[in-house]
Amino acid sequence: MRILIANDDGVNAPGLAALHTALKDYAKCSIIAPDQDRSGASSSLTLDRPLHPQTLSNGYISVNGTPTDCVHLGLHGLLPEAMDMVVAGINLGANLGDDVLYSGTVAAALEGRFLQRPSFAFSLLSRQTQNLPSAAWFARRLIEAHGELELAPRTVFNVNVPDLPLAQIKGIKLTRLGHRARAAAPVRTVNPRGKECYWLAAAGEVEDGAEGTDFHAVSQGYVSITPLQLDRTFHSQLQNVQQWLEGIL
Repeated sequence: MRILIANDDGVNAPGLAALHTALKDYAKCSIIAPDQDRSGASSSLTLDRPLHPQTLSNGYISVNGTPTDCVHLGLHGLLPEAMDMVVAGINLGANLGDDVLYSGTVAAALEGRFLQRPSFAFSLLSRQTQNLPSAAWFARRLIEAHGELELAPRTVFNVNVPDLPLAQIKGIKLTRLGHRARAAAPVRTVNPRGKECYWLAAAGEVEDGAEGTDFHAVSQGYVSITPLQLDRTFHSQLQNVQQWLEGIL
């Protein structure tokens, strides 16, 4: 088994090291990560400048690009061997509900969609590292067991781990994505040179955190695992839109 590990917190992030430590005696791991924090980069690719991979003293590869750049390079020639799986994380901070639209961690996992095995994105619900071992333990267990499950091609698992010691986590729940309310307006300010600028506000509060959602599971002390698909077609609306188009023509 050959696993490509990436993240969006950057090549020096403690979550990346924790994930590598959890998997290195299970699989041959290659680590490619951004040279700085690229949280919120989503699935963006760097197209306006060249990328310069650099191998660090610990063997990790640092790239001056996005999480998706890192996985794209890793799967298309940067590494000497073909990879079997992509695992992203461990992100410090939740990736729940609508967060998956912006998350560089989830985007890195999505870039592994062409491989034969599922991809995983792991997040810990904290900016602190105290309970990283809990997330690392679940990452190892889920990846070890992935072969026992028959999956549709291009399945990506989004996994969120509560910020709790391992002994206090109640188990794992299969979930759907919840939803957040609209975020607050950006905060306008003026820099010391008198130029207007804006800070984006924090993500909106939970709007749909009902039982069965990822929000609900983690709030109850469970690990949330949500299978994601890439097809964003709004299938239930196809017939309505077709009738609308026929009326126009």
